[in-house]
Amino acid sequence: MVSITVENLSKRFGKTVALNDISLKIEAGELFFLLGASGCGKTTLLRHLAGFYSPDKGKILFGSEDVTSTPPHKRNTAMMFQSYALWPHMTVARNIAFGLEERKIPRAEIKQRVIEVLDTVKMTEYSERKINELSGGQQQRTALARALIVRPQCLLLDEPLSNLDAKLRLEMRSEIRRICKQFGLTAVYVTHDQKEALSIADRMAILDAGSVSQVGTAQEIYRSPRTKSVADFIGETNFITGTVKQGNLENYWDVITPYGSFNGRKADPEWIPEAGDSVTLSIRPEAFMLSETNPGINAITGKMASLTYLGEIAQYGISLEDGELLQIAALNPSILHQPGELQYHASANRDDVILIRDATS
Repeated sequence: MVSITVENLSKRFGKTVALNDISLKIEAGELFFLLGASGCGKTTLLRHLAGFYSPDKGKILFGSEDVTSTPPHKRNTAMMFQSYALWPHMTVARNIAFGLEERKIPRAEIKQRVIEVLDTVKMTEYSERKINELSGGQQQRTALARALIVRPQCLLLDEPLSNLDAKLRLEMRSEIRRICKQFGLTAVYVTHDQKEALSIADRMAILDAGSVSQVGTAQEIYRSPRTKSVADFIGETNFITGTVKQGNLENYWDVITPYGSFNGRKADPEWIPEAGDSVTLSIRPEAFMLSETNPGINAITGKMASLTYLGEIAQYGISLEDGELLQIAALNPSILHQPGELQYHASANRDDVILIRDATS
């Protein structure tokens, strides 16, 4: 395993800025995710790590070694593509062995390593099948085995589960994490799927327009988004504009909004809200609690406009006086509130009310 350091990396394609002065540190053995909307730069960054692109500016280090100008075949990385790029005329075993054959590894060693990696990805019984005889999940395991067999110091994955159905995606998430940890790999994983990242990442970086918006664990990113773009990209949230009324009181701030006064916390450690600052509050749907009586703090009043029942969760839409719709999610609901004229009060704990500086959104 090896750590990866990206220092002030920039890349343009014509007039388009693909990467804008990106700096990151990925620890050895870490399963690190790159997330963001299409065009944010995540795949471009991954291809720089692989050596397929050369930056206009900046450096890439594997451990203490500067690999910025090192060609792909000398970086000891392996990459899994979205399409898998398997040879259809070869068997599973031949596909897996191909990389070792190109490296002129002795035939006996190749055979032994193929047996070992087939067992790791649970594909031993399919070793002599052709690729077109495999399911999507089996093809994905074959592609993973082909990447692992060269014993890379870094595994790069470009949306490897995007071609699988929902059930297989769930199964392969945990499999990829298990295998990465079993082999002690440093893995960099590109996806636009938030659930994928939240479920298996050690840490993640959210990219936006070629820049890094925030880096942290799944819990840090989800519960403490520092910008509107991060809060909006990871999960669902309600945005409420307001003005800071009062300064720091034990790291909580009072905010005046069109719906009343709220008390919440900030996520950005470098920002100190001051009285009069314009802010946006981010409150997750599941953070709200519904009541027919007004608790008097961090509460919004409205009428039930919609109900979507999904078994383990009920999604409510609360219509507010100004026509805005507040999204609320009730987990494991035993009683369902039906749409109608009855007034409801939705309240949130102050730890779930996140202040976001408008200037950084």
